[in-house]
Amino acid sequence: MAEIPDVSYAPTEEQELIRSTARQFLEERLGLEKVRELMMSGEGFDPVLWKEMAELGWTGLGIPEEHGGSGLSFVEMGVLLEEMGRLLTPGPFFASSVMATSAIRELATPDQQARLLPSLASGETIATVAIFEQARNWSPERPATTATRQTDGWMLQGRKRSVLNGADANFLLVTAATDDGVGVFAVDASLDGVAIDRESVLDPTRRQAEIVFDTVTVGDEARLGAADSSAGLRRVLAIATIGLAAEQVGGAQACMEMSVDYAKSRYQFGRPIGSYQAIKHRCANMLMNVEHARSVVHHAVRMIDHPAELPIAAPLAGSIASAAYVWVAGETIQVHGGIGFTWEHNAHLYLKRAKASSLLFGGPRYQRDLMGRAIGI
Repeated sequence: MAEIPDVSYAPTEEQELIRSTARQFLEERLGLEKVRELMMSGEGFDPVLWKEMAELGWTGLGIPEEHGGSGLSFVEMGVLLEEMGRLLTPGPFFASSVMATSAIRELATPDQQARLLPSLASGETIATVAIFEQARNWSPERPATTATRQTDGWMLQGRKRSVLNGADANFLLVTAATDDGVGVFAVDASLDGVAIDRESVLDPTRRQAEIVFDTVTVGDEARLGAADSSAGLRRVLAIATIGLAAEQVGGAQACMEMSVDYAKSRYQFGRPIGSYQAIKHRCANMLMNVEHARSVVHHAVRMIDHPAELPIAAPLAGSIASAAYVWVAGETIQVHGGIGFTWEHNAHLYLKRAKASSLLFGGPRYQRDLMGRAIGI
């Protein structure tokens, strides 16, 4: 195995500024009561809040300056995603500014990047990636959706499931089987033959959709890059897994803080419940799980630019952060007792996000299998 690159794990002033600014903005402009309101609404997110995020530069954080973005690394994106996960931020940010942006940067030609990235950086356009089709199959390499060569372009036929914010996107990056491997096509969501239906989901703060492509015709320029995109798609999913893991760390941190605060303020038999050994141990174990996940994720975001390490770092972060978030969210319910199970309490929102996120790109067992293959076992 190649030697792990020598990188710094100490946060920079810029990263700390991103964290403090994001936390202040989300607490003031979002908050969990607003999250509840948005998840029950038709759109599922606030367009005004989305515009404000774009004005802060968040939607262009990982986009090069020549295309209207900030040109920062995924380390800074990871800091932002932690803060978003901490408040269960609803909306298309992860789908558009993480997944779709990464796919374009990894797969598109320079001309295609110049055409697609500026509107994503400004937040004027929302995009998502349509990869998954069958339940329990997270591989991008053998899509059932097909793209057939036409005289003046391509014809897409197939069905995609679990498309993040599919109903919110202006265009879709669709994987399809072609004569020369897997292709990725930028498809306008308003084209004839594109049918989008919202899916019923466990986590209402993160919308998903099923999308049918019925003889949808696109031009030659719609295909990102040229030859088979399988390797690039594996890298895109690895980046998305790390981004999701950063979100999960933020959510687990919020659960731990919520539990500790409740343990200090909830009195039984004349003393706070946090003074009892059983609750102390639960909170201490939460801290260990959160810090374990955080250290792995902080390593993973720094390995994105190191191709030899990414196939190992990404599933390691995905498996550990997923398991930690689900466990910490479940323990948060236990610390809060009966009230934690009620619809009125926020603990169950985190548990739903934790469980749904753990399955988004394959559960911990699937991620460990990926890691095993990467190291040759």
